[in-house]
Amino acid sequence: MSELLEIMMIVSFGASWPVNVIKSYRSRTTKGKSLLFLCLIFFGYIAGIASKFANEAYMASFAQKWYVLFFYVLNFLMVGADICLYFRNRRLDRKKQLEQAQA
Repeated sequence: MSELLEIMMIVSFGASWPVNVIKSYRSRTTKGKSLLFLCLIFFGYIAGIASKFANEAYMASFAQKWYVLFFYVLNFLMVGADICLYFRNRRLDRKKQLEQAQA
């Protein structure tokens, strides 16, 4: 039962991250974003992935349960993409501020 709940949690998060990444890409601004929050979530996924590798019972049944780790890695990549977009958007925000200051 705990594995099913974990899968439900990770899939729920996984469904949310692509929407967030698309929003970050389209908005072209960091307004409403927190780099600290993104980094904490990123670290959380690193810890989750590491916990799977450290769990001997999980690794012993990896052939049947690989999909759990797959979703952790997928979410990790989504958060990583959102962090990259944060830095892109921060650069765009600074450029816009410079243009407004010069006008």
